[in-house]
Amino acid sequence: MDVVTATGILKDARKAVEAGSGLGGTGFWKLVGEIKRDPELSRFIDDVAEIDQKAFKNWALLWVPLWLGTTIMLVATAAGLLFVSLAYPADGFMAAVWLLLGTGVLLATTHGLGHLLVGRMVGIEFTGWFIGKVTQPQPGVKTDYSTYLRTDPAKRAWMHASGALVTKAIPLLMIGSGIAAEAPSWSVWLLLVLGLAMITTDVLWSTKASDWKKFQREMSFVQS
Repeated sequence: MDVVTATGILKDARKAVEAGSGLGGTGFWKLVGEIKRDPELSRFIDDVAEIDQKAFKNWALLWVPLWLGTTIMLVATAAGLLFVSLAYPADGFMAAVWLLLGTGVLLATTHGLGHLLVGRMVGIEFTGWFIGKVTQPQPGVKTDYSTYLRTDPAKRAWMHASGALVTKAIPLLMIGSGIAAEAPSWSVWLLLVLGLAMITTDVLWSTKASDWKKFQREMSFVQS
């Protein structure tokens, strides 16, 4: 892609965002792909990051600053761990309740924190936390595209994978807690079924969407 074409795409994309429209049909994402392939187009990274940020905030159902979202997620993670710990002194059904409640909270909080931790480790910054839409209420953390696009594609790929890996590990790790807390066997089996179901879903579906799709996309730039 030449400079003139890239400049025109950015102009159209900026107009669309300012009008409150999406980036579809502007060629914006095609330009992003070309930037990943062609270092000569890196001059446009900051413009791309600015437009991406504005478009994303227009799309998100809920948006909070990075510091606030991270604080909320860390506090909620601590609460999830506390709930799991309450399974130890509890008996019978209540042990199962605390175990499963804590697991549910940890599933909701650790996904984005996994992205955030690994991203920061490889040089990717983030701009805020969000909830995308009512049908997908899990909190997410938004990458800063100016640092994202300047990061090695393999590192970008593993940043995407990190959230999925953490999420799949949580139910399996909680099996040990359930056994140690002597929670009802049905709750431990439920965690096993949940963990295996999530792994199966990843194998059958997530390579076509979500984190693993992004992982494969970024790894393709390593090979190109």
